[in-house]
Amino acid sequence: MQTETSLESQLKDAAQLSEAEWAVLAERVGGAWLLRAAYHLTRSAQNELMSIMTRPSIDAWLCGALSGGHSRSSSVPEGSGLSASRFFAFPVSGTSQAIVVGADKQTVNAQRVWKLTASLLSGHSAVPNQPFLPDLQSGLASDLPLAIEKVLNTIVQTVPCQGAWLAIRRGESLDIQAEWNDSKAKNLSLLIDTNPILRRVNRSLTELIIPRGHPNWDTLPVGPMKPSTKVWVGLPLVIGQRLIGVIALWRQNEFSRNELGQLRDLASRVSPSVEVLVTFSEMAAHLRRLGLLNDFVLTVSSAQSLDQVARRMFGLLARAFNTELIALFLRSSDGRVLRDYRMLEGKLNVLNVSLAGHSIQPVLKEARVRRVMDAVKDGLVPVFKGARSVLIVPLKYRGQAIGVLIIENLHAEAFSQYDEHLMVVITSHMAGLIEYTRLREEAEGRARSLGLIHEVVQQVIGLNDKKEVAHITAELVAQYFKYELAAILLVDDTGTFSIQGIGGTQAATVQKALADHQNNEFIISDGVTGYVSRTGESVLTNDTNQEKLYKPIKGWEAHSEICVALKDGENILGIIDVESREQNAFSHNDLIAMESLAGILASVISSANQYQKLQETIRQLRAIEIELNSRMEAQRSAENRLIQAAKLAAVGEMAAGIAHELNNPLTTVTGFSELVLEELPADSAHRDDLEMVLREARRASDVVHRLLDFSRQGERIRTRADLNEVVNDVIALTRHLIQTNGVNLTLDLSDSLPWVSIDRNQMKQVLLNLIHNALQAMPKGGELFVNTASAVRAERDWVIMAVKDSGIGILPANQDRIFEPFFTTKGDSGGTGLGLSVTYGIVTDHGGSIDISSEPDKGSTFTVWLPI
Repeated sequence: MQTETSLESQLKDAAQLSEAEWAVLAERVGGAWLLRAAYHLTRSAQNELMSIMTRPSIDAWLCGALSGGHSRSSSVPEGSGLSASRFFAFPVSGTSQAIVVGADKQTVNAQRVWKLTASLLSGHSAVPNQPFLPDLQSGLASDLPLAIEKVLNTIVQTVPCQGAWLAIRRGESLDIQAEWNDSKAKNLSLLIDTNPILRRVNRSLTELIIPRGHPNWDTLPVGPMKPSTKVWVGLPLVIGQRLIGVIALWRQNEFSRNELGQLRDLASRVSPSVEVLVTFSEMAAHLRRLGLLNDFVLTVSSAQSLDQVARRMFGLLARAFNTELIALFLRSSDGRVLRDYRMLEGKLNVLNVSLAGHSIQPVLKEARVRRVMDAVKDGLVPVFKGARSVLIVPLKYRGQAIGVLIIENLHAEAFSQYDEHLMVVITSHMAGLIEYTRLREEAEGRARSLGLIHEVVQQVIGLNDKKEVAHITAELVAQYFKYELAAILLVDDTGTFSIQGIGGTQAATVQKALADHQNNEFIISDGVTGYVSRTGESVLTNDTNQEKLYKPIKGWEAHSEICVALKDGENILGIIDVESREQNAFSHNDLIAMESLAGILASVISSANQYQKLQETIRQLRAIEIELNSRMEAQRSAENRLIQAAKLAAVGEMAAGIAHELNNPLTTVTGFSELVLEELPADSAHRDDLEMVLREARRASDVVHRLLDFSRQGERIRTRADLNEVVNDVIALTRHLIQTNGVNLTLDLSDSLPWVSIDRNQMKQVLLNLIHNALQAMPKGGELFVNTASAVRAERDWVIMAVKDSGIGILPANQDRIFEPFFTTKGDSGGTGLGLSVTYGIVTDHGGSIDISSEPDKGSTFTVWLPI
């Protein structure tokens, strides 16, 4: 065998002799062209050349050169980037190889150089075309497609043609295993009974020649043919009286008798080899499938998860049955969710979907083994588009179907009864393994869920703030399960849902999306959240593109979602919603975890609701209590004022009567005492006694005058006045008295004091009485504060006048009686107990009130409130 280096050397020598730009040795293998050697072409140029050779027109042109055994040339396609402007093809006789040369032109002598090079590469003379049949000892027996292609190459090298294919019989169909210059025919499956030409070849077991214009020309098994094609020949491959395959050839001119004889001879010589190749291939497949049980025990049984079990099982089945059209459907333990495993483009795709309404539900319910030879004839809709053969095997555990395994093939009759029995044995073991693995995964998931629930209970137990409970739970859910979004929404008294807790890596994204759109609510009425909030039913979707309920939020779109309701009996308190941008992000265990958490959380929220209602009731009761106490206090104050007024009225009437009765005698005593004293000598022994009588009579007269003041309150003359002027007048009268008593006076009069309607003289008497009382309370001196200000009380504007001293104060027991007539704390010091009573009467007569605040040994404050 020539090495790659020697081939390149021959191409180099020939190119230099023929002045060619470049040259390659190309071989057609498996319907594609491969470069075996190249000269003066960079790697990128080689890739460009191979891309051009895959074009149908160039491929047909090269195949024509091989089948005809003659050199030919053609223009290089524009924009190809190759340095030469023309192609020159020189077939290597007896092979499926050709030398392709790039040059602007090739002289006759240059072409002779390339023909000689091609004949040298063939390894024998270019004249004889002896057939080359595959040698089973050469390794071709282990690769049926390559061996069949070698057989077809031998035939087309013996008898030139435009195109050809070789099909092997499988049951009632012919599967095309190799093609020549007809890439569309590769891997096609042809039903024998549906095609009149194939049906005739099957019955007659002889070659069939169909010229253009024949009634069956339009029913050729693979077509349409090129306009230049004039004849089609079908050669049966026969063992005994059994058709094992068909070889088809077509070209522009009719086949000669000699060529037809060669084809018959080749077909008879090829048939045993093809039979051996097919038998060997089937035996190898049979052995591979037998090894599937051993591989299952060694490989699949050691898997640690359901996904790993499925992935390893799919790999074994794909190798054993030479198909990737495999699907596994597993039902969840509660029968609500279906786990869908499929091999797509070499990758295992896993999807969790709802079992209700799924097309596989009747198959699971039937739980019967089915082997469909041809889905088209039987009217069965396969899982994968274009599949013809279907093998359905249920997975049963303890008599219950927990899933179903479906293997499909693009060819009809791809599965035998032995395959069916083999898969029944495998799935019986697989069902137990899957159930054990699922139970372990569910146990681990529940343990993880219990950990979350335990953590949530520890964090939220005793909390009475629903928002705080929701916030903590959302954060814990996102942390435990690595969810991108975990949101908890609670319903308020108006029935409106709002987000009370949100966590996860995408929480900020969703919050921003909701904030940017005023009408972009998280609860979408016709979406997943709206459905769950209305019905209370849980929703799990691992492909939102297939979920009709899913409605994305502007700025955020998930591809997996779990939504469960928080329910207290039939009342829906809120929802838990978790989402991910990835498909197949959630398992059935995640759904169980969220439902378990929802039950715990619903109890906490319900307790918080009851606590908050209780707190609201207590708050209302306290407010009522405060209002009631206020009303009772106001009523007591009003009653006290009424009692005080009644006392004052009674005392006033009595005082008026007594004053009238005593006033005349006292006037007589005073008058005669004054007359006697005027006539009595200064040295009289009776003068001192008479002066004492006059003093006592005058003191009694003063008491009578006070009683009259108390009963009449004098004549009322009220005008709008400035209270500060009244205070200043009284202070001017008493300032000397204040100073002589060792008292420091502090005045604080408001500059913006409103005017009030008062009797100035009476108000002066009020202030005089309060100042005299304050001075008497500070016998050793002290501090006296007098201030005025405006204030608001009981939604009304007032002017206040306050007198504060630092004296001995008033005992709490005496403060309630301080305004009663004749009540005094001065003992023998001569107090009548009428000063504060008169003050109280004047203030209340002006529509005001007087308050007292006093502590023993700390002083007293009298505050007069006058309405504006």
